[in-house]
Amino acid sequence: MSRSPVCINDFEKLAEGILPKAVYDYYSSGADEQQTLKDNVAAFSRWQLCPRVLRDVSNMDLSVTILGQRVSMPVCVSATAMQRMAHPEGEVATVRACRSQGTGMMLSTWATSSIEEVAEAAPEATRWLQLYIYKDRKVTASLVRRAEAAGYRGIFLTVDTPYLGKRLADVRNKFKLPPPLRMANFENLDLSFSKKDYGEDSGLAVYTSSAIDPTIKWQDIDWLRQLTKLPIVLKGILRADDAREAVKHGIAGILVSNHGARQLDCVSATIDALPEIIEAVEGRVEVYLDGGVRKGTDVLKALALGAKAVFLGRPALWGLAYQGEEGVHKVLQILKEEFRLALALAGCRNVNEIDGSLVKKGTWARSRI
Repeated sequence: MSRSPVCINDFEKLAEGILPKAVYDYYSSGADEQQTLKDNVAAFSRWQLCPRVLRDVSNMDLSVTILGQRVSMPVCVSATAMQRMAHPEGEVATVRACRSQGTGMMLSTWATSSIEEVAEAAPEATRWLQLYIYKDRKVTASLVRRAEAAGYRGIFLTVDTPYLGKRLADVRNKFKLPPPLRMANFENLDLSFSKKDYGEDSGLAVYTSSAIDPTIKWQDIDWLRQLTKLPIVLKGILRADDAREAVKHGIAGILVSNHGARQLDCVSATIDALPEIIEAVEGRVEVYLDGGVRKGTDVLKALALGAKAVFLGRPALWGLAYQGEEGVHKVLQILKEEFRLALALAGCRNVNEIDGSLVKKGTWARSRI
C-alpha cells in the first residue's frame, strides 16, 4: 500500500509488509483456531445504532474520567508486550503519542522499555501498569512499588493467564524475542525472556509456565490491595459472577477482555460479554472493554452498552510498526475523529449523553438465538 492510511485496517496491512513474519504472527495471532479472534471484530456488526436527530452538536466534548484521571477521549492504549519488536523506540514512542493525544497508556509488565524509561519519556502522561503475579511474590511487589514511585496511576491485573493460551503460529515459529531485546523490567536472565533456547514450543509459553503463578485466586486480590494504594482493575473478566466477586474484593474497575482472543478460544466476543458485566456490577465500579475495536462506531457501541472507555491493543502496534510515535499518533487521531463524528451523528454532544437507547442487537442476530 503506497497511499497514507485512512482507517485502522490500513495500518495493519502496512505493518504486515514491514514486520518480520514471526513478529507479525506474534502480534496478530489468536489462540487455537482463532474463532474468537475473528468474532471480537465481527461482533460489533451485530449491534445496530439508533441515532437521535435534530440535536445541536456544533460543540463537542469527547473527554472522560478514568480512575480519577481526565483523558481527552474514551479511547486509551492497552498493554501489548515487547513493542520494540515493532519499532526501535517501542513503548517510549507509544507513551509519547498517548501524551500528544491527551489519553492514557497501559504498560505491559513484559515491555521492552522499563517502567522508569516510559515514565521519563512522558512524565505528565496518564500511565497505568499491567501486572502479572509471579511465582516469586517479591518480583510482583517490586513491580508495584516501582510503578508507584514512577507516577503510574493504577494497576491492571491480568487474571486470565495462569498459563499461556496455545498460539499455533508462535509454536510453529518457536517464538522468542529477537536479540538483543529483553523484557526490560527484569535483570534476571530467566525473567527477562532473553534465553537463546526455549525448545520446540513457543518460547513465551515456556517462560509463562516457569515464571507466572498458576495458583492465584481471589484471596490474592486482597494481598495485592494491601501492597498498594493505587486503584486496581481486573483485566480479563467475562462472566457476571466473576464481576460480582471482583466488586466484593474492593477493586476499582473491570476490563472486559479475552486477552485479544489469545488465551481460551471460543469464548464470547468482548462486546457481547459487556452487557452482563455492566448489569452485574450495578455501577459500583468502572467497566472498560478491549478486543476488536477498529472504528469510531465501535467505541460508541461499547459506551452505549455501559463501558466507560475502550482500550486498543493491536491498532497501536500497527501504527508503531508503520511510523513509530507518529504512527501511533495517527491511529489515535483517526479513532478520535471517527468517534467524534459517530457521536455527533448519533445526536450526542458529549459522552454523558450516550445511553443504552442508542444501540440494539441487530434483527438478524436475534433470529439466530
